Parts: sequence; C-alpha cells; structure tokens
Amino acid sequence: MFAMTTHIGMLLFPRLTQLDLTGPYEFFHRIPDTQVHLVWKSLAPVHTEAGFGLLPTMTFAQCPPLDVVFVPGGIGQVDLMADEQVLGFLRQQGATARYVTSVCTGALVLGAAGLLDGFHATTHWAYLDELSALGATVTKGRVVRDRNRITAGGVTAGIDFGLMLAAELAGEPFAKELQLGLEYDPAPPFRSGHPDVADPALVDRVRARLKSRRATSAD
Repeated sequence: MFAMTTHIGMLLFPRLTQLDLTGPYEFFHRIPDTQVHLVWKSLAPVHTEAGFGLLPTMTFAQCPPLDVVFVPGGIGQVDLMADEQVLGFLRQQGATARYVTSVCTGALVLGAAGLLDGFHATTHWAYLDELSALGATVTKGRVVRDRNRITAGGVTAGIDFGLMLAAELAGEPFAKELQLGLEYDPAPPFRSGHPDVADPALVDRVRARLKSRRATSAD
C-alpha cells in the first residue's frame, strides 16, 4: 500500500516575520510523506520584514488541495486583511483542509477570512483585542487547539506549534525524535517573554512600540 502524501501550504507575503514561518517549517519538512508548499500570488521572491527574500514554490492557482493551511504573522499581515485574493484562497483551502493553523498575527488573517468564527484561538499577546473582533473566542495559551483549528502565540510559539502538529501528523514518538534531533530544550536567559511574567513597565513599553509600528504600517 502506498502512503498518502500530506500537503502543507505555508502562506508567504511581503514583510512576514520569518521565524513565524521558518520555525514550524523546520519540523514540517522532516515529516515523512509530506510536501511543504510555500505559496503566494506569484513565484517572485517575497521579502520578509527583516529584508531578505524567500522563494515561493507554488502560486495560489497551482496549489493542490491542502491538508494543512498555515498563515504566519508579521507587519505585512495588515495589508492582507482586505486582500480578497488572499482571503479567498484561504477560504477555499480551509473549507476542506484537515487543519487550519496560524502563528502570531496570522490568526488575524484567518479571522478576516471568517475561518475562526466560533473557534477558540490565540495570537500575539499585544493583538488579542483585535482577534476578539474577528469572530474568535480569544483563549490565552502558547498553542490553542479547537477542533481542527490550531493557533499559536507570538513568533517563537511557532516552534511549539510545529512540534505539536508533527506529533499530530506522524505520532508522538516521531515528534520526540525531532525535538531531540533539533535540540529543542529552551532555557532563556531572562524570564520576560510574556506579559504574565515580565515587569509591567517593560510590557507597557513593548506594547506601545508594537502598536506604533503597526499604526505606521497602516498609513
């Protein structure tokens, strides 16, 4: 019997946050019988918010039916919120996908496409208020699953998400092998990675900086 290929589609877009995408990608491309597609409107290089380019492997028109739909975040997400070509692609693929997923503010794009209506979901802590206005039931958590919707918090949470989905697709023993092989054993030097544990003044400064950056992007 031949194994069925799992198709994972990861959305590219200008000014995405590369770790939102490349963190999960490090797990996804190692899953047996899996093809990972980097999908955008064209095959031209897409530049991240850090400035370097990523190459799409497939256009929307070329994309096969996906088992996993994935949307990363990044400041370029703002421009996607009213982009009917992008939202239409996500609606079409999300209607039949086994899993509809996101990291960081990618959840806002899923929400704009109507794919989180009635689902528990999360996003980067600074934008939870925006998610609540898009039909989702906001739920705190590094990775939140509600039926076939899996959403992760900001940026580095995508690594936990990628490991979780690898376990879902290929089994926990395989996912543990991946975790060990990639030496994912985090021990950050500072305890300031979430508002629940960071100094309140630090939270206020970072929140203001992120909101200002977002407002500037929207102009």
